[in-house]
Amino acid sequence: MKVVTMPDAPRLLPLPSQVYHLVEEPNWPSVQRHGLLSARELMRLAGLSPTARRRLSHAQRRALTPLADQVTIRDQLPMPAGALQRCLVGMTPAQWYDLLNGMVFFWCDRARMERMLGACGGRPQVLLTLDTAALLARHAAAAFVTPFNTGNARRRPAVRGRATFVPLATWLASGWRAEAEALPVRERSRRHAPVELTVAGAVRDAGEFIVGVEHIE
Repeated sequence: MKVVTMPDAPRLLPLPSQVYHLVEEPNWPSVQRHGLLSARELMRLAGLSPTARRRLSHAQRRALTPLADQVTIRDQLPMPAGALQRCLVGMTPAQWYDLLNGMVFFWCDRARMERMLGACGGRPQVLLTLDTAALLARHAAAAFVTPFNTGNARRRPAVRGRATFVPLATWLASGWRAEAEALPVRERSRRHAPVELTVAGAVRDAGEFIVGVEHIE
């Protein structure tokens, strides 16, 4: 596996050379115009009022949700509030939904991305492959890594909280120690690879880092 290293970071840990993002096919023109936006930024772009954005950001979406100009945001069926209440630390389900709605997510592993693709109900998707080093050269300051799929709380959900999102620089310096210090979990091995790479807010220049576009019917 090729690895990405950040300059001047002690005891560098590996990241895959490419990461993946799935886009609903109708959203692709918006991505080409505006880049990759978090759900919250998509709501803002669609012209939703602050009250409507807050209401939508703090509740579970039980279905694909249309916004404007054919742009949609995905459902959150794998994250029912009852399940989140049993695994969240220091947060309410509403706060967890809001936290995730403020992130742009990338899969670090293609196999996990393909499992998500299988959960898209057969809707056409656009699979984007991005160059990790180029992405992080611009967005490292707003980047985080997570040790598991934060969008799933079914079956035996992992304990989670704000510290589940470990700032990239912190992870490069000390692995998953920050997560273990803030949450009642054992410190993960430094060999435990990130499942998700996230960027807070938006990646408006995403087109500069895309190295592959695959339309999946």
